[in-house]
Amino acid sequence: MAKSKVLVVGGTGYIGKRIVKASLAQGHITYVLQRREMGLDIDKIQMLLSFKKQGARLIQGSFSDHQSLVDAVKQVDVVICTMSGVHFRSHNILLQLKLVDAIKEAGNIKGHIKSSQFAQQNNLFSVHSKHKTITQLKPISPFQTQHNNTFRLQTWSTANPNLISSSSSHRSSTRSQMLPPTSFLELAKSVGAVASVVSQLKRFIPSEFGTDPSRMGHALEPGRVSFDEKMRVRRAIEDAKIPFTYVTANCFAGYFAGNLSQMETLLPPRDKVTIYGDGNVKVVYMDEDDVALYTIKTIDDPRTLNKTLNIRPPENILSQRELVEKWEKLIGKELQKISFSQEDFLASMKGLDFASQVGVGHYYHFFYEGCLTNFEIGEEGEEASELYPDVKYTRMDEYLKMYL
Repeated sequence: MAKSKVLVVGGTGYIGKRIVKASLAQGHITYVLQRREMGLDIDKIQMLLSFKKQGARLIQGSFSDHQSLVDAVKQVDVVICTMSGVHFRSHNILLQLKLVDAIKEAGNIKGHIKSSQFAQQNNLFSVHSKHKTITQLKPISPFQTQHNNTFRLQTWSTANPNLISSSSSHRSSTRSQMLPPTSFLELAKSVGAVASVVSQLKRFIPSEFGTDPSRMGHALEPGRVSFDEKMRVRRAIEDAKIPFTYVTANCFAGYFAGNLSQMETLLPPRDKVTIYGDGNVKVVYMDEDDVALYTIKTIDDPRTLNKTLNIRPPENILSQRELVEKWEKLIGKELQKISFSQEDFLASMKGLDFASQVGVGHYYHFFYEGCLTNFEIGEEGEEASELYPDVKYTRMDEYLKMYL
């Protein structure tokens, strides 16, 4: 099966640049949206040019130019958006609603109809809306038997009832009885009837990559704004009947593991460490490159279509204390541990700026409530490491070695 053509929106961002590299490494034709809003940001421009050297295709587009987004979407099979959703950098989650509108208008994100329901049941017809053709596998005799396996392949254009080609074919096994030939008009009429029941293989992956917002209806203000906005995007996707995969990647290691989950630094402490509560609540730490690879693995996988991919590999489900112990083992030293009670932690929100209050609220749900691991993955989701056991994901003791 040919690999999907991928458009990455937000390809110069923290997770986006990794998605681009993973897509290229997996052999996908990869487009990266080049937004004129970048202006004089030389770092992002040079990153785009480096992608181009690696084989990516840059495509012009802007969220202030609807048609440019439509034109970009029309060139690909899969759209992955990685726009920032954190308030201390930039927060653009709702811009994705414009992308949803562009996908709806482009009309191609759902891909083409692979075959009609009738073809699947009777091995007679193949309907290809992308190429605007219908192929009939027609028995040369009116009633085919198991002893006569000669068929004729006939192809029509759906634009007009003209026979394009006709050739003989053989099949090793056939049904003992088949329906008599169907007229072109009857066959064409069936296309619309079966379109809605055929699974689509193409999809949109919106910018999530953190906590599953569908489980965060109870989240604290003001941090719940992140989850509410992501749910608003989800509703727009599903209302438009756009095939999707939602990716929840939990805690990026660069923000949560390298610093032993401390809030005011991105480097690991070497003397003392703040422990949230008793430090035994389980969270999930993920190397960002692994998140990107798991994401790309989903795009041609029917098992993840219209589902949530939970990236929750068992050896990366750790408590904060377990993470600290890994670091202590690496440096050969025990850190002084300062416990931060739930009450004191929540009280620390007072007087903070908006972005900091959002961060404190999220930390509360992760490290006190355990929202990343206190549920079973149901039928609406899949777990990444179970689907893709070939991925050698990074364990956190290996990850922390970078900081030695």
